[in-house]
Order: sequence, then C-alpha cells, then structure tokens
Amino acid sequence: MNLATPINEMSSREQRNYFEILKRYERKFDKNELEDYKMLVKRHKDDEDLDKLSLQRLINLFEKYHLNRDKKNYDHFFSKLPENPENQS
Repeated sequence: MNLATPINEMSSREQRNYFEILKRYERKFDKNELEDYKMLVKRHKDDEDLDKLSLQRLINLFEKYHLNRDKKNYDHFFSKLPENPENQS
C-alpha cells in the first residue's frame, strides 16, 4: 500500500484497503479507538468521502497496528546439494 499518497487525494480503493486491513485489528483497539473506527466505518459504508482529519485518524490507526514486515527468504535452507558424478556408484 502506497502511504506516500497525499491524504486529500486518497482514492476510494485505497480507503477501502485501509478498512479491510484494519478490520483484522479491531479487537486490539482501545475503547476510544474502537468508537472512532466504527464511526469511520459507518461513514465509509454510507459512501461518504472522509475529510482530511478523518483520513488522518484512519492512517494513524493503520500505522499503529499494521506492521508491514518483510517476508523472509528461506530458500537457502532448501537448496539442492551439488551433484558429484564421481561419488555416484
């Protein structure tokens, strides 16, 4: 997800992606965050455009709870051993 997009130019698709990701973290929100999030979801479902402050609150929740970790490469554990034709009997 491109977080470099200016806040007031966020497309509805990007906004929807934020809500889809944050849905997984709902149970971790504290009481105030949960109320705020539910209000933002209501506005999103009503197809209202979120204003700049609401978008900022949405992004702040996203940045607080969603850790975008790098996927580790485990290929070196599964590499094939080099074949030596001399040792084959």
